[in-house]
Amino acid sequence: MSQRNTMTTTAGAAIADNQNSATAGPRGPLLMQDYQLIEKLAHQNRERTPERVVHAKGSAAYGKLTITHDITTYSKASMFAGIGKETEVLLRFSTVAGERGAADAERDVRGFALKFYTEDGNWDLVGNNTPVFFIRDALKFPDFIRTQKRHPSTNLRSPTAMWDFWSLSPESLHQVTILFSDRGLPQGYRFMHGFGSHTYSFINAGNERSWVKFHFKSMQGVKNWTNREGEQVVARDRESAQRDLFGAIEKGDFPRWRFCVQIMPEADADKHWYNPFDLTKVWPHKDYPLIDVGILELNRNPRHYFAEVEQSSFSPSNIVPGIGFSPDKMLQARIFAYADAHRYRVGAHYEMLPVNRPKCPVHHYHADGAMLFEIPDRGDAYYEPNSFNGPAQNEKFTEPPMKIHGDADRFDHRAGNDDYRQAGDLFRLMNAAQRETLMNNIAEAMQGVPADIVKRQTTHFYRADPDYGVGVATRMGLSAIDLPVAAE
Repeated sequence: MSQRNTMTTTAGAAIADNQNSATAGPRGPLLMQDYQLIEKLAHQNRERTPERVVHAKGSAAYGKLTITHDITTYSKASMFAGIGKETEVLLRFSTVAGERGAADAERDVRGFALKFYTEDGNWDLVGNNTPVFFIRDALKFPDFIRTQKRHPSTNLRSPTAMWDFWSLSPESLHQVTILFSDRGLPQGYRFMHGFGSHTYSFINAGNERSWVKFHFKSMQGVKNWTNREGEQVVARDRESAQRDLFGAIEKGDFPRWRFCVQIMPEADADKHWYNPFDLTKVWPHKDYPLIDVGILELNRNPRHYFAEVEQSSFSPSNIVPGIGFSPDKMLQARIFAYADAHRYRVGAHYEMLPVNRPKCPVHHYHADGAMLFEIPDRGDAYYEPNSFNGPAQNEKFTEPPMKIHGDADRFDHRAGNDDYRQAGDLFRLMNAAQRETLMNNIAEAMQGVPADIVKRQTTHFYRADPDYGVGVATRMGLSAIDLPVAAE
């Protein structure tokens, strides 16, 4: 193989590390000085127009969250203020990898993006139907998404690219196991769980922080297709999930989810073998059981798809008092990347479109740019600070400081990280039939992938659980002795 050229920035400067973001300490948060990360994310947001780079095809509906349990001990957010309190919600479901014309019944992660129109502003919780993700460092996100899109020469999806990336990124193993399990192909959006996936903060009236994960449990039950069943659905109806969701709501069969949280005391973050801010890890329920919060119900279909679904724009940067961020590196990057994508895709004032506009008063100094809907009525107060009674900061909304530690550097996120334990635990939780389905689906998806990539990926399965690795290897015409790890 010929010697590789040194990777550079677009300005020609050599890149020393394209695997790890620059962070304050090994757990983060990110440093704004990491121009390489920002350049990659900003460039990716502008690679395609006008559809979303990911989550291009979606369905959405309006509804409400009704609070059924008191969690004011943990959060002062107004939406949690009392039993029976209702907040209007928009929920957009989506497939992730496919374009707008992709079929609904394809094996893929599903997006689960919520916009809560609270009295204190919009809270956007942008998650998936899985509690984890393929990567833990956003510096790899543009690279990962390229493997899910079309090959630049053939214009076809490339299994080789997908498995090559996954096999070189062992942190993906947990999500890969979920994706190719029987839960990787939901029968429709009503029949899957939703997760905030990231770790966030809850902040209570005493200005005390807890770490939190968000869960939405389908009250319709979880229902999935097999590959063969999915193929039959696609042959009949490429919009199966959209049709099911729209039709159910139209006839009054309103889908519901049980909204729950996991709460971790702030001091617990350093007490576990896993990093609780790692998007490839889950928090064991035996340590942090689900706490009921309320019921999410969808009860109204949009009137105009483009105006209310295509132009709907969600960003993790949209939080409200009582809810905050965490050092999660993926979350930190999404805080920037999502809003930036909307500014590019929709316009500078995208948040003032009816579907995105908060229900509460809005006061800011943003000016000019595309889609300026209203003539600002600020008089001489068009900058801040000013002497003309313009909107000003309010220190009562200050969050408690987030404790961080460590040097500013590019820390190897794979060093000393166990990427096999939870994937193996998940495999061992499955019954025999579920394991068979998982391994058959993986082998089917690996057809045509070069043998060295198959061996490398199957070695990861073996490290998670020997039966997992041998099962996939056998289906791919390999034996355990073909796997380097088996001889260790």
